[in-house]
Amino acid sequence: MASPTPLPLDPIAEAKRQWIAHGWADSADAMAAYSSVMRAHQLMYSRVDAVLKPLGLSYARLELLRLLSFTRGGALPMASASARLQVHPTSVTSVVDRLEKDGMVRREAHPTDGRATLVVLSDLGRVLVEKATTVLNEEVFASPGIPAEELRTMTSILARFRRDCGDFTDPAPTPDPL
Repeated sequence: MASPTPLPLDPIAEAKRQWIAHGWADSADAMAAYSSVMRAHQLMYSRVDAVLKPLGLSYARLELLRLLSFTRGGALPMASASARLQVHPTSVTSVVDRLEKDGMVRREAHPTDGRATLVVLSDLGRVLVEKATTVLNEEVFASPGIPAEELRTMTSILARFRRDCGDFTDPAPTPDPL
């Protein structure tokens, strides 16, 4: 996604300048922020994709494998995976279809809920998710291109934005022990 050679000016800064020049100054900062986040997403996704593609994974496939690996038994109902990944059930079905075809997961009937299907991490999937996570940590997350303190600030700002948009709620405080 990155340009082969850097542009001689920041197109988002130029768009902001144009926004102001056209009488939309009250919206210029938000337009620039939204545009910056979307462009940053493209740049970040490109880095992640370049690392995962040689392993035969997309970020969506990695997310599902990683989610399953975090569970006690390596299994989760498909509906729970959809909710935790914050994607439509159809998207989870599509990812599971591809992972199942590659032997990374399998579907099983839920032992107590006849309506539910479990997606279960296979041994092959467990090996691949560990390898992919190691490579991703080494090649992307260890050197993200943003200083650690700024990463924490950025994450905090974006979490607040996400929460305020209804993406999640803060957990209730844990009561003090008696």
